[in-house]
Amino acid sequence: MNQKPLFLIFALLLMMAFSACAGNGYIAVRTAPPPPQAHGLVGFAPGPGYVWVDGFWDWRGGNWHWVRGYWTRPPRRHAVWVSPRWEPYGRGYRFHRGYWR
Repeated sequence: MNQKPLFLIFALLLMMAFSACAGNGYIAVRTAPPPPQAHGLVGFAPGPGYVWVDGFWDWRGGNWHWVRGYWTRPPRRHAVWVSPRWEPYGRGYRFHRGYWR
């Protein structure tokens, strides 16, 4: 059996589990995030109904880390992905997590 599809499914499930544990809190930092990385080629969708979720900058352990984009299926018909974003807030920046609308 090909291990690549199993690994991708496991990785997506793991990402969804961690995002569900994050709660409704927010992250605020003082330094601006770097500019988004160039998307380049994201390849082809692995199948019908998949959508591309863009990568974003995440603040971890006092440093910026790029979270790569990935292909996924929406949780329901006609769902639209709203990308995560950093917005100026006071003297810093506030992170708004991505979500399905």
